[in-house]
Amino acid sequence: MLQLITKVASLHRLTPITLTPMNSPSKVQNCRITLEKKGGSNYAKLSYPIHCGMFTEIISDSFILHFNLKSEILRARGKGANWGHPHEWLKRTQGNDWIYYSTGGYNGVFEAIGEYYLPNFDYQTNNLLGGHPFSESTISGLTISWYQLLTELAENLNDASKPVRRFLDRALTNTPACLAEKAKRLQEIIGGRTSVLPPDARHVDYNLIPLTIAEGCLHKCRFCKVKNASSFSSKTTIEIGDQIGRLKNLYSEDLPNYNALFLGEHDALQAGGKLICFSIEEAYRQFGFADSHIAEHKSFFFGSATSLVNSPEQLFVNLEKLPGMYYINIGLESADQDSLDKLGKPISVSLVQEAFRRMQEINDRYSSIEVTANFIMDDQLPANHYPAILELIRESLVHTKPKGSIYFSPLTFSQPSRARLFEFNRLKILSRLPTFLYIIQRL
Repeated sequence: MLQLITKVASLHRLTPITLTPMNSPSKVQNCRITLEKKGGSNYAKLSYPIHCGMFTEIISDSFILHFNLKSEILRARGKGANWGHPHEWLKRTQGNDWIYYSTGGYNGVFEAIGEYYLPNFDYQTNNLLGGHPFSESTISGLTISWYQLLTELAENLNDASKPVRRFLDRALTNTPACLAEKAKRLQEIIGGRTSVLPPDARHVDYNLIPLTIAEGCLHKCRFCKVKNASSFSSKTTIEIGDQIGRLKNLYSEDLPNYNALFLGEHDALQAGGKLICFSIEEAYRQFGFADSHIAEHKSFFFGSATSLVNSPEQLFVNLEKLPGMYYINIGLESADQDSLDKLGKPISVSLVQEAFRRMQEINDRYSSIEVTANFIMDDQLPANHYPAILELIRESLVHTKPKGSIYFSPLTFSQPSRARLFEFNRLKILSRLPTFLYIIQRL
C-alpha cells in the first residue's frame, strides 16, 4: 500500500503544440508527477541510464514509473534497500515483454556487448552473462503490481490538476490485458512475432518500429532456433504501404519517440534495392522520423552471404543518399567447411570469404552504412572453426577498423559457461574488428 504523506509538487506540462513549459502547482500526496518530460535525444553509451524521448514520470517514495505518449507503461524501478541498484530498471517492449537492465559491473558488460547495461529476459535466449533477476520477487512483482500502484495513486490524488487527472484516467485504460492485446495487434500487422532483432539494434536500445518487407530466409540452417520455416518471399509495395498505415495508427501519438526502423524478416537484403529504398523512404515520411524527439534515423536489417554478394553497388549508393545510418547484419556462422556442414548451413567457405571481403569494401566506401557479421561459438565444432574465423577477422586485415562489428553467439541456449566466455575474450583480443557477444532479443 502507498504510505501517504502530504507534499506540494510542481507539475511541469509541455503542451503538445508549443512544447513550452507552464507551471501548474498542485498538492500531490507522496509523489511527484511530471507530464511529457523531455529526456535525451541520443542513445549515448554512458555508465548511468539515459532515458530518451518524451515520457510522463511518476516518482513516489517506493517506486518510479514511466509512461509513453500514449500513457502506456514504459519503464519501472523500485526504490529502497530491496532494489538491487538505483541504476537498474525494468522496461516494457511493444511486444509486451519486460526486460531488466542490470549493471553487471559496467566495464565487463561494456567489453562484452558494447553497452553498459545488460538486458535480462524472462524468456529463453543465448545470454552468457545474465543471472535470473525475474526470479526475485521485488523485480517480478513490480511487473505485475505497477497497475495496482497506479490505481491506488489515482484514487488518492483527489486534488490533482486537470492535466494530471486526464493522464491518470487514460493510463488506467491501458490495463495489462489491453497492453497484451496491442502486442497481438502489432504481431498481426507485421505477420507474426519478431523472433530476433539484429544485434546492431543495441544502438537504439531496440526501440524501433518493425516493418516486414520479406518473409523467411534463403538458407534454412539446421542449427537456427530463432528463424521460421517459411520460404523466402518479398512483399509488394501495396502490402508494405498497408503495413505502414496500420503501424502508424497503432503507434499514433508515441511516434515522435521513434526514429529507427527494422526491415524484417530474416533476409530483407534479398528483397532488392528498389523495395528496400521504397520501404525506408515511405516509412520515414509516414512515421514523421524527421520530426522525432530522437536524433538521427537508423535502419536495421538482416542479410545472408548470398544476398550480400549478389547486391548491386547501386543499392549502397542509393542508401548513402538517404538520411540516417544503415546497419546490415550478415549471418556467416563459420569460415570452416566442416563446421558449416555440421551446423547445417548450406553455403561454401568461398562464399563466406567473398561475403566478408564485400563487407569490408562496403564499410570502407560508405560512411552511413555498416555491415556486421555473426559467427557461432561452440566447443563441439571442428578444430578449425576458430582458426578459420581468426584468419578472416585478424589475418586478412592489415590494421584495426572502427566499423564492421563481429558478433559471436553461443550455439546452445544454456547456462553461462566460463570456458565459452574465456574463448570469446581471446577472440575479442585478437580480432581487428569491434567484437561483441550477440544477445538474441525479440520484439
